[in-house]
Amino acid sequence: MQIREATTTDFEAIWPIFREIASAGETYAYPRETSKEEAERLWMQQPRKTFVAETNEGIAGTYYIKTNQAGPGNHVCNCGYMVASAARGQGLATTMCAHSQAIALDLGYKAMQFNFVASSNLGAIRLWTRLGFETVGRLPRAFDHPAKGLIDALVMYKWLAEDPPNA
Repeated sequence: MQIREATTTDFEAIWPIFREIASAGETYAYPRETSKEEAERLWMQQPRKTFVAETNEGIAGTYYIKTNQAGPGNHVCNCGYMVASAARGQGLATTMCAHSQAIALDLGYKAMQFNFVASSNLGAIRLWTRLGFETVGRLPRAFDHPAKGLIDALVMYKWLAEDPPNA
């Protein structure tokens, strides 16, 4: 597998992954009927950078990195990850998360925060925890899951820089 920065032409391969995940409504707070144009804006244009994970079969995963908050919070980044269902269980999310942490440091970020992790997304929560993220907040009934109804969303955070945060 190779991870590289996405080009504008890569969105044609990213779109089926995005559509599959967004339309399921189980993990992202995107409208289930997000249009291709809106998806491209959200995934390719708004973030600071977007990356793709390629296997022998082509683009199998993607992630973006962006500044989580402006001004005094601009040292914290946010990322979103998507893996095609056919490619799950092969370690792509683990590899992309590790890659994103290195990229975050290269871009000058000191921490990474996931703002809205559906509490039903147990695989992601296990993975992020294993990779050193802490659950620092719980938003009660903030995520409207299509099968489970109103469930909690988690805020997860990891300090990336070598210098410790001010306590």
